[in-house]
Amino acid sequence: MPSEKQENGNGGRPRNVLLQAASARDYKALRPYLDLEEVHSGVTLYHHGDVLETVYFPCGPTVLSYAVAVDADREIEAVLIGHEGAVGGIFGGGDLPSYCRVEVKIGGPIARLSARRLEDTEHLSNSLRQLFARYANCLIAQICQSAACNAAHSIEQRAAKWIIDLIERTETDEVLLTHEEFAAILGVGRSYASRVLQGFRTEEILDTRRGALMVRDIQLLHRKSCDCNSWVKKHFAQVLAAEEHPGR
Repeated sequence: MPSEKQENGNGGRPRNVLLQAASARDYKALRPYLDLEEVHSGVTLYHHGDVLETVYFPCGPTVLSYAVAVDADREIEAVLIGHEGAVGGIFGGGDLPSYCRVEVKIGGPIARLSARRLEDTEHLSNSLRQLFARYANCLIAQICQSAACNAAHSIEQRAAKWIIDLIERTETDEVLLTHEEFAAILGVGRSYASRVLQGFRTEEILDTRRGALMVRDIQLLHRKSCDCNSWVKKHFAQVLAAEEHPGR
């Protein structure tokens, strides 16, 4: 169960939009079964085919990613999930296999809950069912927008969008990513990703150091980006009616 020190969101709740949006009654039912811990970048929460027995709620600056296999030895980062959502056995009560590999992209606090416990609680609460149904709608929108973005926008636009997404989620001007990790997010080779970042450096949009990107001009970065982040933000705000929303 989360300690009082670790719970620092709305009413002492973890800083996760779904947990904070739950009614007082629903959160009271879930709280004894929530475990809050620190996770490190690079940790895999689910491999492809694993049974989704646990729901993970990223809290605060923590960011998780869905990595989809496209070749025998290659994966593409499909979607980032931050404190606006959850991953794992959100639907199905922990009986379904994972299609993607779920990895911790940016480490930090995370709340864990048994998928079966969530399903049992939803059976007793229409408001909790509706909350996760609305989140399912938002997650589908996020995935659809990501697919459209990949098809319609340039690498430079997508790179700017991803960097903005990460700095908004982590609330810092520094993104802890290697060039290899950034290339995986974009779905391109490392050399291509490095050329894009070098172009941003030349324009004094950001600086790079080993394992990190540091934004210098956020306004110029926004001008380089497509509008996909904004569309998804608006949808989350409309559907979840929460104060905190995703950056993508």
